[in-house]
Amino acid sequence: MRLLLISSSNVHGYGYLDHPEPFMREFLGDARRVAFVPFAAHDHDAYTTKIRDRLAKMNLEVVSIEDHADAIFVGGGNTFRLLKTLYDRDLLAAIRDRVRAGLPYLGSSAGTVIAAPTMQTTNDGGSTIGMSFASFNFVDYQINPHYLDPDPQSTHRGETREERIREYLEENEGPVVGLREGSMLRVENGVTTLLGEKTARLFRREQEPIEIEPGLISVPSASSAD
Repeated sequence: MRLLLISSSNVHGYGYLDHPEPFMREFLGDARRVAFVPFAAHDHDAYTTKIRDRLAKMNLEVVSIEDHADAIFVGGGNTFRLLKTLYDRDLLAAIRDRVRAGLPYLGSSAGTVIAAPTMQTTNDGGSTIGMSFASFNFVDYQINPHYLDPDPQSTHRGETREERIREYLEENEGPVVGLREGSMLRVENGVTTLLGEKTARLFRREQEPIEIEPGLISVPSASSAD
C-alpha cells in the first residue's frame, strides 16, 4: 500500500493545502486523475469544487470515486459523517480493496483518522448515531490528527488532547500516534516515514508517551512487549 496521511490541510502561515503540496506532488508522481471523497462535509458539491480548483493548480484532475483514478483523496471534516456515508453508500470495502491493491491513498484530518483500525481517536463530536467505528485499517495503530500539546498558560480546565488519548487507552490496546499540524505519515511497502518539521507523540497503554522524530519510524503493535 501507498499512503500519505496528512494531519491538516490548513497549517498556520500557509494557504489551503500549501504546506503539504510538495509532499503530495512527490507522493503522486505521474498520477493526474484523483478521485476525491467529499463526505466529511455537508455540502459535497461545494467541497468538491474547492478541491478541484486547488488541485488544478497542481495540474491534477479531480474525478468521481466511480471513475478511473490514479489516486484517491479523502478530505477532512467531520469523521462521523465521513465514515457513516462510506458505510451507507457501501464504499468502505470497495475503497479498502482498491488501496490494498495499490491505488495511492491521500487522507487529510478525518481522511487520516479513518486510515486507522477505527475512528475512535477523532477530535470530532458525534454528528450521527447508529454506526460502526471500524475504519479502513490500513495501519495497525490509531491516529489523532491536529494533536495539541497542553498549554501551561491556558486557563482552560477541561480535558487536554493527551488526557483524551489516555482515556482511550484505558479501554483499548492499540497505540495512538498524536500527529501535530504540519506533519504527515507516508507509508509505502511497509515502511513508515514521519514527514514535516515537527515530532509526533506516541501513546501506549500503561506507558508514558514518547516523542518520535521526523524520518523513518516504527510504531509498535498492540501485542508488542516494548
